[in-house]
Amino acid sequence: MNDRQRDFLDSLLDTPSPSGFETRCQRRWIDHIEAFADEITTDAYGNAVATYRGSEEGSEVAFAGHADEIGLIVRDIDEEGFLRLGSIGGADRSVSQGQRVRVHPSGGSTDSDDPVPGVIGRTAIHLREREDDSLTDIDEQYVDIGAADREEAEGLVEVGDPITFTSETEELAGTRLVARGMDNRIGIWAAAEALAIAAEREVGATVHAVSTIQEEVGLKGARMVGFDLAPDAIVAIDVTHATDHPDSGSKKAGTIALGEGPVIARGSTNHPALVDLAREAAAEEGLDVQLQASGSYTGTDADAFYTARGAIPALSIGLPNRYMHTPVEVIDSEDLTAVAELLGSVAALAGDRESFDVEL
Repeated sequence: MNDRQRDFLDSLLDTPSPSGFETRCQRRWIDHIEAFADEITTDAYGNAVATYRGSEEGSEVAFAGHADEIGLIVRDIDEEGFLRLGSIGGADRSVSQGQRVRVHPSGGSTDSDDPVPGVIGRTAIHLREREDDSLTDIDEQYVDIGAADREEAEGLVEVGDPITFTSETEELAGTRLVARGMDNRIGIWAAAEALAIAAEREVGATVHAVSTIQEEVGLKGARMVGFDLAPDAIVAIDVTHATDHPDSGSKKAGTIALGEGPVIARGSTNHPALVDLAREAAAEEGLDVQLQASGSYTGTDADAFYTARGAIPALSIGLPNRYMHTPVEVIDSEDLTAVAELLGSVAALAGDRESFDVEL
């Protein structure tokens, strides 16, 4: 990963973007991608599509990630000035207490918004009874912003303000990176980089890079974009569970490892012609890939795209990710650059395809 690519990734990871509050992240993505896009469009909810125009005879393919991340939201402010919580997406109650957070007034929609720091309280171990060690649901947890009472707290935040965990992007050993929100800034990063590769190679296909909103609360943005865009084929890029660490749950997710390359899903949503195309592209680029079984659904935007408007051939490509939906998600940066290279090769090969339909 070169310096430009790393700076772009860091800028996305550093920008809070809970579902429903993606404006700033989408703006940063657009600012970066407009340098090599022929056209950029957005819709009423903030989905963004950047397009490279290939030949008129070429097929039309889309590469999509989602800009939103899981988070929390201010549900209420009590008399003592503590903030009562709700979840945005699949927030994990087992990792939230004792964490530093930031509350984003006005949804963090402008760069001038100053986040309000706070902590999610946890009674000290010395003061808890043994039976109090059970997990506390998110709606029973609270944020302490230091306010003396409700009046002071309401001068700083409002009901409905989103909350994100306070964490920094850091390098671990080798090429491993840790950050909050890898899920799914890596997807919109890879979509943008793939568009840059397609433009540089002047591929015959028309290529759309897509950054959707509100995936974590039900694949909402993908339904909107899939209907409006209706490409010949679409690839959703998201994280998938790496199971190469202790107590990883590999019996549920299969064997997926960091550093072993992108993950191509097979089954259900994943169109067999696109699976074959992605494997052919990987072989042509000399890229290692991993396979993942997807018997019922992928759990990604691909599930919404492929039925958004009739039948749209779709595929889910995953990036191995440890500790998903925690503030310490870990990836391998070499896997991520390989995803972009794989997509660039898919774009090149797609230009020669007249149809992605199955043969019956």
